[in-house]
Amino acid sequence: MRIIYLIALLTSLTVHRSAVLGQTVPVDSSPYEDFYRRRQLLGAVDSSISFMVRPLTFASLSNEYDTSFHDNSGYHTTVWKTSDGFGEVSLLPIIWQNQVNTSYPYGWNDGPMIPAKGIQTYLSAGIYAKYRWLSVQFKPEIVWSGNSTYEGYGGPNGPDEQWYRQFGNNIDLPERFGISNYSNAFLGQSSIRLTLDPISIGLSTENLWWGPGKRNSILMSNTAPGFPHITLNTSKPIRSYIGSFEGQIVIGRLTKSGFPPSLLGDTSRHMRYYRPTAAGRRYFSGITVNYQPRWIPGFFLGFNRTYNSNDGMEGSFVDKYLPFLEPFTASRKMGPDSLDENISRDQMISFFFRYVIPKVQIEFYGEFARNDHAYDGRDLRLQLNHTRAYTLGLRKLIPLENFWDGNLQVAAEMTQMAVTNTKRIRSSGSWYVHGTVRDGHTNYGQVLGAGMGPGSNVQAVDLSWIRGLKQVGVQFERLVRNEDFATWIIQDYNRNWVDASIAAFGTWDYKRLVFNAHLQFIHAFNYQYGVVTDSNGESTIDPQDINNLHLQFGLMYRF
Repeated sequence: MRIIYLIALLTSLTVHRSAVLGQTVPVDSSPYEDFYRRRQLLGAVDSSISFMVRPLTFASLSNEYDTSFHDNSGYHTTVWKTSDGFGEVSLLPIIWQNQVNTSYPYGWNDGPMIPAKGIQTYLSAGIYAKYRWLSVQFKPEIVWSGNSTYEGYGGPNGPDEQWYRQFGNNIDLPERFGISNYSNAFLGQSSIRLTLDPISIGLSTENLWWGPGKRNSILMSNTAPGFPHITLNTSKPIRSYIGSFEGQIVIGRLTKSGFPPSLLGDTSRHMRYYRPTAAGRRYFSGITVNYQPRWIPGFFLGFNRTYNSNDGMEGSFVDKYLPFLEPFTASRKMGPDSLDENISRDQMISFFFRYVIPKVQIEFYGEFARNDHAYDGRDLRLQLNHTRAYTLGLRKLIPLENFWDGNLQVAAEMTQMAVTNTKRIRSSGSWYVHGTVRDGHTNYGQVLGAGMGPGSNVQAVDLSWIRGLKQVGVQFERLVRNEDFATWIIQDYNRNWVDASIAAFGTWDYKRLVFNAHLQFIHAFNYQYGVVTDSNGESTIDPQDINNLHLQFGLMYRF
């Protein structure tokens, strides 16, 4: 069975010609990824590409790519080629992105940017070189944040013992990244690869996105900075008689943030509750596979499985570094031959689908995940919803034949991560939070999966006009913040923290420049679960709401 998994190797795909074989479209703030995904709905991109294993490669879309668009507005510019035609050096675009929050941190899917109040800025540029099968992409990232103070959970006093017991001491997700300005530099979207189509192997620090979601991906997204990893992946779909396959196997190392859970409120009080994590390395391993049946064009099925581990692992090489090959049920864990015995690690798994129908320019997608083993098949059938999370979404393009030209896009997506009622009868922790893997599913203090965070639910709808790279639209979003904490710890139905927002956004290209902006007005109901109590200590329905403006703006310059 392990051999079958390894042969069904898997990930990284999409776009361009042999001249840029191996170059990726980074999972970053550029508009290119979604541009190509929209073009697939319009029938201009190969329907065998899933867009569920990212970053994408230019090679995977080479046969269907609109060369006239690339020549005028391409992602990269070749500045030198070898005389034999097998090598080249290209300049990657400069990306400058800015973000402002006026009252409290908001926003995700922004890589090395941190959750912070105030202004922060991000800068990235790079170079790509290849010769025959070997390619090098160097695209570092720099971020600076004003990192202003704000009122976190617990107000002037700071977090209490309940907060530390449930979250602060079980996940590396600090409320504030230090007490002054924050700055950092990362290798970013960089890699060294050996690519023999359709397989690629290499070292990389690129962000990964596994799954069909646009706003949230349950296991892997670009909310946190990329981490150094070894990757074995598909560079384009592997075609067979029964259909096509894509996938990726990753082994990497994660990094702690270096900050305590909270630096807000009365910090001297925190020492009563804070329990520092042990020193040591953190490891990540994971696999993603997806399959398109030959008989159903545009339909994809797949699964992800990831493990986070701490130092001190024992067992065979597979037990340590390829645990995703172990059985899917926990029954073996209970005996003397347990693979998890003496190993501090956390498993997550998801199954997903995407269905693209270019004839009517629509896509449907979804992901169902669990963050705990089922004991056996019977347990799975009886309580399938135990520790579950899911995403559902759709997008429809409507051609506009009037003076507007282009298309009208209608899109909606929801992600539910709050624990279910099975918690009343059996242990059920919040997503990404784990008692033995103290830092949780994070890198540099940010979640590797859905950026809305543990225990949260979100629903979003947007309407926009699109033509090429150009897009102008409006978005409505409702975010329920860490409902697990409100429901199971605070246990007061008056105190749910809900962010309701409306946003205007746009992307506009002009010659070598691509501009983007996103302005979001957010009304926080019961900010930080706050309520007013009466003389008996009972909560009242006196609103403790605040407003926040979340602004993003930036530009990309293509050489």
